[in-house]
Amino acid sequence: MNLETKKSVINKSQKDFFEYLTDLNNFEHLMPENNTKFEVDGESFIFGLKGMPEIRLVVKEKQEFNKIILGAASSKLDFSLTVNIDVVAENSCETQLLFEGDFNPMMAMMVKKPLQKFIDTLTENASKL
Repeated sequence: MNLETKKSVINKSQKDFFEYLTDLNNFEHLMPENNTKFEVDGESFIFGLKGMPEIRLVVKEKQEFNKIILGAASSKLDFSLTVNIDVVAENSCETQLLFEGDFNPMMAMMVKKPLQKFIDTLTENASKL
């Protein structure tokens, strides 16, 4: 299952936004309002949304200033969340989130809408920075 957000302009330079996201504590500011838990542990963080199980994301890859790939810490759910960051101008950049998950058709049907809403909210909150 592949999901993506619309591209969104961020009022930070590409480098500043990349550095903002590499401090995993800042992801708490991007989370939806129904966030019930958020804890950073080294190169990973765990979060919980009301009505959903807690999820741990681990930094899998960083391509300096233009891409961060987060992945599931659990092998039960195989997915990744890629943050692409492109230069727009000296003090602004454009970001897009890409979600890739290997789910059975029933699971995909159940999680598609909530996941799309979640990644849209992350992008929307980032555009308010």
